[in-house]
Amino acid sequence: MTNDNEMAFETALVARAAAVETLLRRLLDDRALTGEIARPKRLMAAMRHGVLNGGKRLRPFLVMESAALFSADGEAALRVAAALECVHCYSLIHDDLPAMDDDDLRRGQPTVHRAFDEATAILAGDALLTLAFDIVADETTALPAERRAALVLALARAAGTGGMVGGQTLDLEAERIAPDEAGIIRLQAMKTGALIRFACEAGAVVAGVPAEDRERLAEFGSAIGLAFQLADDLLDLTADAAQMGKATGKDAAAGKATLVALHGEAWARAQLHGLVHQAHALLEPYGEQAGLLKAAATFVARRNN
Repeated sequence: MTNDNEMAFETALVARAAAVETLLRRLLDDRALTGEIARPKRLMAAMRHGVLNGGKRLRPFLVMESAALFSADGEAALRVAAALECVHCYSLIHDDLPAMDDDDLRRGQPTVHRAFDEATAILAGDALLTLAFDIVADETTALPAERRAALVLALARAAGTGGMVGGQTLDLEAERIAPDEAGIIRLQAMKTGALIRFACEAGAVVAGVPAEDRERLAEFGSAIGLAFQLADDLLDLTADAAQMGKATGKDAAAGKATLVALHGEAWARAQLHGLVHQAHALLEPYGEQAGLLKAAATFVARRNN
């Protein structure tokens, strides 16, 4: 990225994050909605702890900027972005549990099961996943019903057995039987890439553009999803806990199969470069309008936390 592009991207990332956090605070209020009986205060506090504890909000940014590509980055796109962040944060809460990754820190703060307890953490994750579909399906997400239905379906498939949850299952299995390169790529495309792919595709769905554009944005998301995981695996080897806001070196210590472990750091960095080039090429038809999305792809590869 040039300095100007980098500054524009960082400014936009902060602005999009602020907008989605403002909405998330409203959505995570203690007051019950129509059709709800009550919102238990401890549960809501745990949900807020898991969601409102910082983070770059990259996935919401990708939703908003993909929609902006087609001049559709209004309130509906913002609500879809917030819904996706609820799914992402639910996955982090459950990933951190002792039965999964057993982490004590997330973004430099105690994980939800440490700040509260394991049962509350499980329920907070469950509630965030449910809330995500509530947000998208609600008529307040002012889109035609068929677009809201398409978003619900795409998010369910990205988050479920054929996407993120399935990928986490493969990741746990990989601790016992190391997968080959194709298996690692499949695992990472599901566990990490599926929600990033959805983020980019969702903007196109919100905008109601032709299927060709929707698929192009989804492919862009797939490319940067794999790049994100490669960068994450490199950081697990090279960064420290203070830099990352969580424990590092755990994957290597556990002997987890990653592309970095399989092929080495130099190979991984070359792959990152190739994935960014692929992502940029997919956006060429959109010209300068895609500048911030291209910058996001570069950022994913170069990030340091």
